[in-house]
Amino acid sequence: MLPSAPISPVVTSQADELGIRDYDYAKSADSMLAMDGWSNTMDDNFDISPMDTAKSNWRFWIGGGFNNELQLYTNSPNNLTLIQDPTNSANKLLLIRAKKEKVRGPKYRPDVDNTIKDFDFTSARIESKTVFSPNRTKGQVRIAARIKLPTGYGMWPSFWSYGEKWPTNGGIAIVQSRGQQAYAFQNAYFYDNEQSRRLVPREEKYIISTTNLTDRWHVYEVIWQKDSLTFLLDGQIIDIKQGNYVEKLFEKPQRISLNQAVGGDFFSIEDTLPTADEIPLNENEGVMQVDWIKVYLKK
Repeated sequence: MLPSAPISPVVTSQADELGIRDYDYAKSADSMLAMDGWSNTMDDNFDISPMDTAKSNWRFWIGGGFNNELQLYTNSPNNLTLIQDPTNSANKLLLIRAKKEKVRGPKYRPDVDNTIKDFDFTSARIESKTVFSPNRTKGQVRIAARIKLPTGYGMWPSFWSYGEKWPTNGGIAIVQSRGQQAYAFQNAYFYDNEQSRRLVPREEKYIISTTNLTDRWHVYEVIWQKDSLTFLLDGQIIDIKQGNYVEKLFEKPQRISLNQAVGGDFFSIEDTLPTADEIPLNENEGVMQVDWIKVYLKK
């Protein structure tokens, strides 16, 4: 997950004022986007479970996370599963569930650091097998997901992308939030030219929505071009980032990632981090719901 950063200026989304309660793309979205030059290159409604690694679009991260997080990422059905959409029997939803349980596992992904350590939580992180980036042939990439964010203090859900050879290929956080803040989230991007040397100053934006982000569906998007990152919430532009190394992300392939971390630097207050005892993870908390992921390309 992207390193955490201080809160920056606030943007307010006015989705409720437009009468939006459970936002979704219209059925005609693909044809409308096609008329504007977009081609759909990935459209995952989770009809196939990520557990089916041979057929799905996803791979698992097995092991701990960075940023002083408290969870072990697993491929257990306790942490990641598909359910029938209670409002549409023909539709399936992906659930990423954090659980409070003591386990042992690799400190990070085994190929990064296979040292075995104790964890107080489990959760899940999946990453697209396919990598994406704007290039000279397809100059724009549009990445979108329909998500209900989880509740619960210490929950850190993210929908983002990152380049291999971290961190020199950078990353883009389309949404990351704190479970106790039902009306707020942040976006961000990240770029380093070497390990632990952060080059991008104050790249994050703190967004306040008038619509609850945890009990309603919302669509989070980024349009990634050579010189800009345009972020959208429920079809509205909420932020455009330019300069400050944005252009360095161009042609650097990135994987899309969905995960739910627990605790860590994102919750730092006056240089102190929450302990496992301070994160209760009550019943019905810590469940990130994902309806679909779409990726479009444009010249």
